[in-house]
Order: sequence, then C-alpha cells, then structure tokens
Amino acid sequence: MTRGLAAAAALGLALCQPSPLRAADIEAGKAKAELCAGCHGDNGVSIIEYTPSLAGQPDLFLQWQLVFFRSGTRQNAQMRPIVEDLSNEDVRNLGAYYASLPPMPGKKSDDKPELSRKGAEAAAGRRCASCHTDSYAGTKATARLAGQREEYLIKALNEFKSGQRSGGAMAAMADVAYPLSEEEIYALAHYLAHL
Repeated sequence: MTRGLAAAAALGLALCQPSPLRAADIEAGKAKAELCAGCHGDNGVSIIEYTPSLAGQPDLFLQWQLVFFRSGTRQNAQMRPIVEDLSNEDVRNLGAYYASLPPMPGKKSDDKPELSRKGAEAAAGRRCASCHTDSYAGTKATARLAGQREEYLIKALNEFKSGQRSGGAMAAMADVAYPLSEEEIYALAHYLAHL
C-alpha cells in the first residue's frame, strides 16, 4: 500500500468514527433558559405555585424530562410549545445550566415538625433514598426532592399514584406512590420540601 493510499484510508476511517459529544455550554443554556424563567423563576427557583424549581436538579434528570416533554411522552400544555423546537444541544445546555445553579437558598422553617416526622417515616418505609440519595439531592437521572415546592411534590406524587404521569421511572414511582394514603402524600411532600 502506498503512503498516500494509507493516509487516505486512515482519514476515511477517522471520518467514519462518531464524533465525541461536545461539552455542554452553560452560557448557551443560560441564554436559552430565559424562555423558562417566566414559570421556573430567575436562577431556576420557582415562585409560581405547582411549578417546580429546576436549580440544582441533576443534569441527566433535566435532560430526560425535556426529552419526554419534547416527544410528548410527558404531557403539559405550557411546556409543549417551549420544548418542541429544542435541539439536542439545547437540551444538553439547559440541563448543564440548571444543574450548575445552587438549589433554593436557605432552609424554610418547619411549622409542622410532627408532619415532617410522619413524612420521614413514609420516606424510609418507601425506600425513597435508594433512588433519590440519602440527602434527597437526586443523582444522574433521578430528581432532587430536597427543598422542592411542597404543593408541586403533592401534585407529582398524586400524578404518579393515578398513573397520569409518564416518562422515566414511571414504573418505580407508580409502585411507590400507589399505596400512599393522602395523609402520607402530604406528610412526605412536607418533609421533603423542608429539607
């Protein structure tokens, strides 16, 4: 094989190899997140009832949720027009941006410690920490629950319980949420929101 032919063959092989993903661009994610701030708040801390805070959520969890919304697997009338035109690069950048932000600042004072105690018991009984970590900060494709809006957690648990929510961990969450009583759902949400 001649030197020129060998070089051409090597170049051809290199071009056939999949290119590695570029690192996510946090600044591009921040710029794209301007669309999200109206509902999810500046710096990803929601001030709107039933709307989750995104700050400090695990990167992969955010990416998967955006993909589920974009594909229609997870339904939400407000999210649909925002996510339908997101590119995969936008999804990566948004995930990296929100994951880079600190979660909600400071602890909220717990005005119902007995309810939190019951919530802690429900969390232990349902083994929530086995997926969401001991601190409930989430990991990889599993949501951060600590410090999340209480009424949003109640809504999410009820959606998992009823089978209304689909996309990601649905089977595991349905299995956990289905047997929860209304009192346990409120206690669990209260406990997690005040961590």
